[in-house]
Amino acid sequence: MITRSIRCAILFVALGAVGVSAQQAAAPPAFRLERPIVTGGTGPRRLPIDVPLLVGTAPFRRGSEWLRDLRIYDANGSEVGYLLVGDPPPTPTYRSAVILPVASVDTPTEKTSGFEADLAEPAFIDRFRIDGLASPFLKRLKLEASGDREHWTLLVAEGTLFDLPEERLQLIELRFTPGSYRYLRVTWDDTRSGRLPRPSSVSAGVVPPNTTTTPPLTTPLAFERRPSEPGLSRFRLRLPAGHLPIAKLHLDVGGGHILRVAKVFEARLSGAQLTPVVLGQATLARVVRGDLTAADLRIDIDSPMEAQLDLEIDDGDNPPLDLRGVTAEFVPLPWIYLEAPARALTARYGNATLTPPRYDLEAARDQIHIKAVPAATWGEARARAESENLTAAPPLPTVAAALDSVQFKYVRAVAAGDAGLVAVGLDANVLAHSAGPDRGFADLRVVDNADRQIPYIVEHASEPLSLDVAIEKLATEPKTLPATRSGRSVYRVRYPVSGLPPTRLVLTTTARVFERRISVAEEREPDTDRRRDAWLDTMATAQWIHADQERPAMPLTLAVRPPRGTDLLIIVEEGDNAPLPIANARLLLPAYRVRLFREANARLRVAYGRADLSQPQYDLALLAPQLLGAPATDVGLDAERPAAGVSTTAALVSPRLFWTALTIAVIVLIGLIVRLLRTPA
Repeated sequence: MITRSIRCAILFVALGAVGVSAQQAAAPPAFRLERPIVTGGTGPRRLPIDVPLLVGTAPFRRGSEWLRDLRIYDANGSEVGYLLVGDPPPTPTYRSAVILPVASVDTPTEKTSGFEADLAEPAFIDRFRIDGLASPFLKRLKLEASGDREHWTLLVAEGTLFDLPEERLQLIELRFTPGSYRYLRVTWDDTRSGRLPRPSSVSAGVVPPNTTTTPPLTTPLAFERRPSEPGLSRFRLRLPAGHLPIAKLHLDVGGGHILRVAKVFEARLSGAQLTPVVLGQATLARVVRGDLTAADLRIDIDSPMEAQLDLEIDDGDNPPLDLRGVTAEFVPLPWIYLEAPARALTARYGNATLTPPRYDLEAARDQIHIKAVPAATWGEARARAESENLTAAPPLPTVAAALDSVQFKYVRAVAAGDAGLVAVGLDANVLAHSAGPDRGFADLRVVDNADRQIPYIVEHASEPLSLDVAIEKLATEPKTLPATRSGRSVYRVRYPVSGLPPTRLVLTTTARVFERRISVAEEREPDTDRRRDAWLDTMATAQWIHADQERPAMPLTLAVRPPRGTDLLIIVEEGDNAPLPIANARLLLPAYRVRLFREANARLRVAYGRADLSQPQYDLALLAPQLLGAPATDVGLDAERPAAGVSTTAALVSPRLFWTALTIAVIVLIGLIVRLLRTPA
C-alpha cells in the first residue's frame, strides 16, 4: 500500500515537473519586425499609430482587433501592457451670433466688405458658419476673432466659401485652431466679384475647453496610367500594404473645370476567382473663376483588403484626366497608451496568428485623459532575423500534385524573378487556346521543372486587355458585298489569333466633321443548301457622328461576337462624301491573370490546351483572405508554341470523331469480308 502511494506521488510530481518544464519552455511568438520606443522618461505615455506600424502589423480588421499582434517589451524581455485609447473629435454645439456692422472706420473699402458677429459672451470655438447667402456664389474672405472688439487675432488669412448648386459644390463653414472668443469679423474680397448682402444668420461651433484637433493620418500613393477604352481614364494605385484602414482618396488633378464620375475597384474573392468590386464612387467637381477655385476631388471608399486599387474616371467627351497625385486618408485612429518603466522599450509585431492581448491596465481606462498624456515617439523599424525567433510561421503551400506537362498542347515559360507573390498575365493566345473564361480556365496549369503543380487563383481585372490590330483599306470590294450606288470604303481587320472570346473593336479617325454608318462583318463559306455561295455575316453596326471642327473625334467602340476566323471587314457607307480615313484599330478583351507564390530560383511554366480537364482545386484558395493583402509582382509569358510531344493529329481530330470513324471503318471492313466469304468460287 505504501509502495503504491509512493509510486502515485512520484508520478504526480513527474507530471507536475513536465507541466512546469513545458511552461518554461514555451517559446515567445515570432515577429517579423521590431521598433524602439523613445519615451523620454517614466510614467504614462501616448504613441501615435503611423503608416509604418500599420504596414507591418497583422492585417487590419474592424472592431476589437486593432494591432492585435503588437507586443511591447522592456530591456529584460518582460512584456509591458498597453491600451488603444480612442480620441473621437468633439461634436460641436452651434451658438447663433448677432450680426453687427464693422466697427472700424477703415473697413470696408472699395475692394472689401464684411460684417462682425457677437456671440454675447466668450466661448471656446473651432468653426464659424455663414447661412442664408443667395446662391450661387464663390467668394474669398479673411476671418478674425476678438474678446474685446479692439484686439483681433487672425484665424483664417485666406479662406474660400462657396455655394454652387448646379455643380453640387458647397462650403459655408470655416474651421480654425480652437480658442476662446466673443467677436468674429469677416472681410470679403470684392476685387473680382460683386459685394454679397448681409447673411441671414451666422453661428459658431462651441467645443469643450482645451480641445485640440488631430489631423487625420494620410500618405501619398504611387499610381500609373493603364490601358483603357475611349472615354475612360484608368489608373492603378499602389498602397503601402494590404488591409489598411483607408477611408478616403484625395486626387490632385490638373486643368480647370472638372465634372466627372470616378470609381475605385479592388479584387475580391467570388467563388474560386478574384473579380473587381466597387469600393466607392463619387462625382469629382471643380469650378474655377479667375483666381478662385471651388472643388471636391475626394472619393469615400470602404477599407481595402488589397495593396492595389484600380481608379476609373468617366471622361465623357473630355481629354483624359490629368491626374497628378493621389493621397490616402485613414479612418480616425486611436492612441497607444502605456506606462513606461525606467528601462528602454521595444515594440515587436508582424505575426498574423496572434490574437489581441488583454492587460490589467484595462481597469484604468476610464481615468485616462489621452490628450493630457505626454507623447512618446517611434524609432526606426528593422526586420528581425530568423535566429531571433524561436518559432516560425508554417510555410504557405507553393507546390501541389505532379502531372505530365507533355499532355498539354501549349507550354510557356514564366519570366524569371525573385521569390514571392506574382501575377502572371494571360494574353490573347491563352484566351483563345485554353478552356477560356467561360469554363474558368479549367485546363490551365502552372508547373515547375519537376512538373509539380503550383497552386494559383484566377483574377479577372477591371481594365481590358488592349491589343493593336492590323487594318488595311481594300482596293477591290469583296464579291460578297451587295452592289450599291453610293460610295463605300472597305477595310480588313486581322485578329492576332482565332478563337478569342467576345471583344470590343475600337476604331480611330483623323476626321473632325462627319456622319457615317459603320458595319463589321465576316465573310463566310457556303455551308448549307440555303447558302450555296459565300456570304457576309454582319456582326455589329453603329452610326459614327462628330461635328466639332476644333476637337478630335471620339473613337468608335463596337461590341463584336467571336468570329470563326481571324479576318473581319469594316464597311463604311460614305454616301457622296470623301472617304473617311480610319487611322488604326484595336481590340479590347477581358483581362485575366493568375496569382501564385514563386519560390526562390523557381523556373515556372504555364500549360494549357486539354479538353479532358476540370478546374483544379487547390488549398491556396483557402488562404485567399491572407493573399489579397500582399502586393504581387506582374510577370509575363514567353511566346506561344506547341509543346513537343503533342500529336498534331490529336489537335486536328477530336477523340470522339476518331473513334466514330474507326468504328465505321471496322463495320465496313467486316461487311466486305462477309460478302467475300459468301461469294461462290
